[in-house]
Amino acid sequence: MKILDKIKKALLAVLLISGPMYLFGQQDPIYSQYIFNMQTINPSYVGSWQTMGFMALSRNQWVGITGHPTTQTFSFQTPVISQNVGIGLDVTVDQLGSERRVILNLDYSYRIKLNEETSLRFGIKGGFTNYNNDLASLRPFPDNLPDPVLVGAIDNKFMPNVGTGLFLSTTKYYLSLSVPKLFQNKIKENTANFSRMSEAREYYFLGGVVFDLSDKIKFKPTFMTKTAVGTPFQYDVSANFLLADKFWIGGIYRSGDAVGAIAQWIINSRLRIGYAYDFTLTDLKYYHQGVHELMVSYEIAFTKKRFTSPRYF
Repeated sequence: MKILDKIKKALLAVLLISGPMYLFGQQDPIYSQYIFNMQTINPSYVGSWQTMGFMALSRNQWVGITGHPTTQTFSFQTPVISQNVGIGLDVTVDQLGSERRVILNLDYSYRIKLNEETSLRFGIKGGFTNYNNDLASLRPFPDNLPDPVLVGAIDNKFMPNVGTGLFLSTTKYYLSLSVPKLFQNKIKENTANFSRMSEAREYYFLGGVVFDLSDKIKFKPTFMTKTAVGTPFQYDVSANFLLADKFWIGGIYRSGDAVGAIAQWIINSRLRIGYAYDFTLTDLKYYHQGVHELMVSYEIAFTKKRFTSPRYF
C-alpha cells in the first residue's frame, strides 16, 4: 500500500507540473459560459445587450487541489449615442498557485447597421496586466521548507496591451472574431535560473445560432475556437435549450479537456443566474472534486422597449 501511495503521489506531482505548463500556453482564462461572457475577449461585444449591464463570474477549477486555478471576472457595458456606440470595463483576477494576474481593460465599440436585422460592430480594448509570481511561497518538499532555488518573485506591475475585434449579429445568430492581446509582453525572469516568458497573442473565432423548435423551446448551438503560435488548437462546442423563455439548459465539450453541464435561470428581464460544472477528461479527474462556475448578470434598460426578449447572446 505504501508503494501504491508513493506512485499516486508521483503521478499527481507530474500532473501538477504539466498542468501549469499547459495553462501558460493557453494564457487567457477559459469559461464554460463563454457565450454570455464575450466582452473579456472581444471589445466589439460591448453595447450588444442594448442595455446597461453588469456581469460577475467566478470559476473554481480542480477544487480540492492545493493552489488550484481560480478566476473572478467583473464587467460593465452600456450603449451610448443612440445605440451606435458601446463602452465598457472588464476586470479579471486569475490565480494559479503562486501565480496571480490582475487584468483591467476599457472597451469601445461602434455599430454599423447593415440592414434592419443585422449589425456589425468594430471594437478596441486597452488596458494592462499586473503579474506577480511569489516563488518564495512555494513549498515543494515534504518538510514544508522552501526550495533555495525558488527565491524572490517574478514581478511585473504594469504590462500594457491593446486588443481588437469584430462582432456580426442579429437577434438569432452571431459571429465573433477577435485578438484580445496584440502585444506579447515579456514576463521578466527572477534572479535565479528561470527563462523569460511572454503573453501569447491568441486568436478567437466564435459563433452561434438560435432555432425555434416550438413556441416554448428554442435550440442554440455555439462554438468557440482559440489558437496561438506554438500552442495547440483548441475548440469548444455547446448545445443549449431555452425552455419557456425562462431556463437555459445544455452541455459543452472542450477539446482534449472536459465536458460540462450548463444551466441559467432568467429570473426577469434584468436578472440572470447561471451555473456550469465541468467533468475533466484527463487523468487529473482522480485528484479533484470538480470545476464550478457561477455567473450573475443584471441589466438596466434605458427605455421600456425590450429589443430581444429574452436576449439570446
